[in-house]
Amino acid sequence: MMDRKYSLAYLTIPGTNPMEQIRVAKTAGYDSVSLRTIPMRLPGEPEFLLHKDEKLFQATKQAMLEYDIPLMDIELARVRPDLNIDEYEPAFERAAALNGTDVLGSVWTRDRAFYTEQVGRIAEMAKRYGLNYNVEFLPWAGVRNLQEAITLVDNVGADNLYIMVDTLHAGRAGVTAAELARADKKYFRFIHLCDGPAGPDGDPVLDNIKDEQMLFTAREGRLYPGEGVMDLAGMVDALPGLPLSIELPNLARIKELGVEGHATRCLETAKAFFAAHQ
Repeated sequence: MMDRKYSLAYLTIPGTNPMEQIRVAKTAGYDSVSLRTIPMRLPGEPEFLLHKDEKLFQATKQAMLEYDIPLMDIELARVRPDLNIDEYEPAFERAAALNGTDVLGSVWTRDRAFYTEQVGRIAEMAKRYGLNYNVEFLPWAGVRNLQEAITLVDNVGADNLYIMVDTLHAGRAGVTAAELARADKKYFRFIHLCDGPAGPDGDPVLDNIKDEQMLFTAREGRLYPGEGVMDLAGMVDALPGLPLSIELPNLARIKELGVEGHATRCLETAKAFFAAHQ
């Protein structure tokens, strides 16, 4: 059986501070964590600004040492016309100080010239700190499918720029395992893993989010591996050997099982699913 590496993504247990996320990851059996140190400024979302809060930074560093859990990536370095990407640099510096390797981002404009330039600048900034920049595609965002993501990476031409495949968003964007298998493996470094229900699919003609159900599923109602209809086995097999960062927000399950119970169930169901789909 392949020795898969699993990271615990912030959104699986949203609102959890970095120290507690690290502790939960260790207790549940994960190999690493993915921390949200660049906030999305959503209503009610706590902000864990390691570059502004020295005490928080030191506590996070200590927790990583105490629990022997490394940092894989930080999020979320987004491209949007109203966001100043220069504000990400202090977060990159702190991620590098914690021996993180990757930054996750996404694009929220359809202006290709603008987002290509901005992604190039972020990749260059990340490289100064020895970090890789990974852009995920979402069917209702600015970069909406695998081909648009490949075009972006090719046009930027940075050797530390990659595509991050989220199994929910890929399935909703109509990306198949066969399409992933045909793509050059040089484009990928890690996967976001979760399952999800069938539909509704993203409408490519919409430039704003009108599909509230789709957004609800992405942020609050993802499913454990095997509970939904996503071709997880096919997608993961198409990108062999990549770390799997479990991003599985499900507020009902957190309420039922608690933060630690939900994170543990996420990992247990993932391991059981892949054991059954050898």
